[in-house]
Amino acid sequence: MKSLKTILLATTLTAGFGIFMGTTDAHADSLYTVKSGDTLSTISHQFSGDNSMIDLIAKDNNISNINMIFEGEQLTIRTADEVAQAPVQQESAQQATQAAVQETPVAAAPVAQEAAPTTSSAKEWIAQKESSGSYGATNGKYIGRYQLDASYLNGDYSEANQERVADSYVAGRYGSWEAAQAFWMANGWY
Repeated sequence: MKSLKTILLATTLTAGFGIFMGTTDAHADSLYTVKSGDTLSTISHQFSGDNSMIDLIAKDNNISNINMIFEGEQLTIRTADEVAQAPVQQESAQQATQAAVQETPVAAAPVAQEAAPTTSSAKEWIAQKESSGSYGATNGKYIGRYQLDASYLNGDYSEANQERVADSYVAGRYGSWEAAQAFWMANGWY
């Protein structure tokens, strides 16, 4: 009888541990893929019913220009419980996120002791990854050396316009080509 009690106790403890370990985080973030016509405002409304999350979404996803998001981009959206807790922790989290973004090029450098990328080397690196450096490359709606969405180029696929639009896109989205390269290395796109 004693061994039956031991087996029953062990089974109960194991089941309880399994249930405990199998629970999911109630505060898990949502991953949202931007659709055509989306804005941070419409996304905020979808998740919170108002515009209260615009700045939080921008901060959490390193979006420097809240008026510029792109179809197909994946955004991390906090759950309602996390948003309620965010005001207390938001400022320190934003500072940590900004510090991480500023440090990313150094942290993302390959293990071999290479020099930090320069603007021209980071820009060329992205061009080689995106199109093998070809201004004439196409991939569906993505055009040219930097594989920009055709709508950004407004029908002007010239080399000069591709360079101008790519520089503007990177400056608005990442702040620098080095930061864009670090993002590409972490995500496989920029």
